[in-house]
Amino acid sequence: MRFMIMIKADNNTEAGVLPDESLLTEMGKFNEELVKAGIMLAGEGLHPSSKGARVKFSGSERLVTDGPFGETKELIAGFWIWQVKSKQEAIEWVKRCPNPTGVESEIEIRQIFEAEDFGEAFTPELRDQEEALRAEAARYSLDPPRFEDGAELLIAGFNTTYTFETRGKIPLQWARFAPHIGRVPGQIGAKTYGVCWNYQPGCGFDYLSGVAVRDAGQLPADFVQVRLPAARYAVFTHRSHVSSIGTTLDAIWSKWLPNSGREAAEAPCFERYTEEFDPRNGLGGIEIWIPLKN
Repeated sequence: MRFMIMIKADNNTEAGVLPDESLLTEMGKFNEELVKAGIMLAGEGLHPSSKGARVKFSGSERLVTDGPFGETKELIAGFWIWQVKSKQEAIEWVKRCPNPTGVESEIEIRQIFEAEDFGEAFTPELRDQEEALRAEAARYSLDPPRFEDGAELLIAGFNTTYTFETRGKIPLQWARFAPHIGRVPGQIGAKTYGVCWNYQPGCGFDYLSGVAVRDAGQLPADFVQVRLPAARYAVFTHRSHVSSIGTTLDAIWSKWLPNSGREAAEAPCFERYTEEFDPRNGLGGIEIWIPLKN
């Protein structure tokens, strides 16, 4: 069962008063608990109604009214979408929530309609259409990233220039590099890296499949080196088959980054394949690291 959890607005939220660091920290911890429990599907805070609008329908007429709206108690300041087993479970999670305003506040719980709730009116054709739309949306869904301070690394391996149309050939590059893994002079650890760098808008990018090395002194002549600077990174886990990593990258750049309030640093981004990655089935241990401006 899915529920929308709505934080009611008050005079402070309508005045644009932002939560302090203490409340943001508490809410962050609560959201982390929700994610780990597999409950949280979405969650956002909302600007005051002064930045919104309403559209009133009357037959074929449409009347637009800009905010703010006076009935503060009927407005919401934020929401979650949760997947839980029952309304009671949703209630118990809400009771664990930090007080969202720090003073007197209210959270409303409303169940979301599912396809079966509409009965015969929801025809097989409409059901197929709905499932297709949900599947398309799921392609661009992302787990929340973690944030890490990455150390400087020197990555060495095979490098090729690609366009976005030819990037589907990257697996062939990995096939050529795979026999070198574990045998590269000065290799550090067992992780492998796919580094996207030298991006040229409208043209393409360079992609290096390699490993971390101590120095470039004894590398084969056909190896290329890229130095990853120490930086703050957003780290995304790619849980699907490695062949669909392009979809996750597209979602990060087109969906997450523009809506995150953050900016990417002018440095290479990279894929990191940990010891959990199984090249036989293309699953596990796949991470995408995006450098961020401070």
